[in-house]
Amino acid sequence: QVQLLESGGGLVQPGDSLRLSCVLSERTLRGYTMAWFRQPPGKDREFVAASKRGGTGTSYRNSLKGRFTISRDSAKNTLNLQMNSLEPDDTAVYYCAASNRGLITSSLANDHEYEFWGQGTQVTVSS
Repeated sequence: QVQLLESGGGLVQPGDSLRLSCVLSERTLRGYTMAWFRQPPGKDREFVAASKRGGTGTSYRNSLKGRFTISRDSAKNTLNLQMNSLEPDDTAVYYCAASNRGLITSSLANDHEYEFWGQGTQVTVSS
């Protein structure tokens, strides 16, 4: 059974940075397409970033390019999301997701393509 455990959320001020981590249990990260989604308060869940299976490529929500970076740490079987210059609109519950299929680029942002989900970690950006 694949389990995802997120960590790193918290309360930060606008302009601060935060790094989220997601540990994949009992499986090798390389075999999975991995992604981050978020759900702002009162809104639908939205795509943040994805890393293709095998670490062969990444994709980002257009509005987050340049501020957020997704990366894999194979030695720790961990997916990371580095978030810089945080804004109040980044406030959300952030979810890690995984698929054991090699998703094509056009499918990476579709949450229905991911079979496994973490429990979420809260990120609050407020002064």
